[in-house]
Amino acid sequence: MICTAPRSGSTLLCGLLAATSRAGNPDSHFHSSSLDDWLDDYGLKQADYASREECIRTVFKCAVARGKGGTDIFGLRMQRGSFDHFMQQLRLLFPASMSDVERIEKAFGTTLYVHLSRPDRLDQAISRVRAEQTGLWHRNADGTELERLAPPQEARYDAIAIRHHMASLAVLDEAWERWFEQEAIEPMRINYNALSKDPKRVLAQVLSEMGLDPTKAQAVETPTAKLADALSQEWRERFESERGNQS
Repeated sequence: MICTAPRSGSTLLCGLLAATSRAGNPDSHFHSSSLDDWLDDYGLKQADYASREECIRTVFKCAVARGKGGTDIFGLRMQRGSFDHFMQQLRLLFPASMSDVERIEKAFGTTLYVHLSRPDRLDQAISRVRAEQTGLWHRNADGTELERLAPPQEARYDAIAIRHHMASLAVLDEAWERWFEQEAIEPMRINYNALSKDPKRVLAQVLSEMGLDPTKAQAVETPTAKLADALSQEWRERFESERGNQS
């Protein structure tokens, strides 16, 4: 279970793990905070089930099948923004008194928790603003578009939006930290810088933690390209200059 926040490198890590053909198909299988969206994603209709519990149980079954990707391991990317809704549904499936970790392991088995974060909050926020403005969230390694969520638009510097995302992204990471402490979890910690600098080394470390052969990482090609460029650096310098002048 990759515990993360937007623009932290999770698409890269998910792609690396999936490319090994041994570590499942990690992705945001419960991305939305809406049961209706979950049903649409898996081609299901709530009217076909006698109860909400039965409906949710089927969604989880479909998610596990998708997240295993033909392997024995279920891979899940969990964005903090949809985590509370996810846990609410697990509490409906497992109403007995138990911890969040106990419910997760009831549903999915023994779980490795990976906290993927980005220490440079300003770069993270700039990346988020540019993705929202341009509609382009990820590119393949060859430069072609991997994920576009809106028609192309020109990026424009917006200090207010950058500050907003710096604050909101910090809140998401802090929420993960509180949950790890609450559940007495010592997650495997990965940061964006290490992942982007040496993806194969980080992949090998994750495979080893999962009890898989870490040498399999050497045959995996990096699936995505970095979107940060000269414009990102220009925005960073401008933001820092403006912040310095204000202080």
